[in-house]
Amino acid sequence: MGLAVAATALQAHSLPGLVTLQCRLADGPWQDCQMQVEELGLHWFLLVGGQRIEFRHDGRGRVTMLKPSGSWQPVNSRWVENTDLCWDGVCARGDIPLD
Repeated sequence: MGLAVAATALQAHSLPGLVTLQCRLADGPWQDCQMQVEELGLHWFLLVGGQRIEFRHDGRGRVTMLKPSGSWQPVNSRWVENTDLCWDGVCARGDIPLD
């Protein structure tokens, strides 16, 4: 019985695979994209139109995004219309697995 409880607890904390969402870059059109979560609520990336956009959350409310230049920049996270989560010019909608 103890093993069954432990297995259930592990499944509850397992990370999702690639999750299909809709994403928008800047003011461009919404398009299919995928999200991969590396650490739930702390490290994830989006695959949008051939681009990989990586994010990290410090656990205290600050989110950074990896720029194409290879440096990390702070971004503001905000919900738009209660359905879209945006980090500056990058937005996603759907079943976003961040917590």
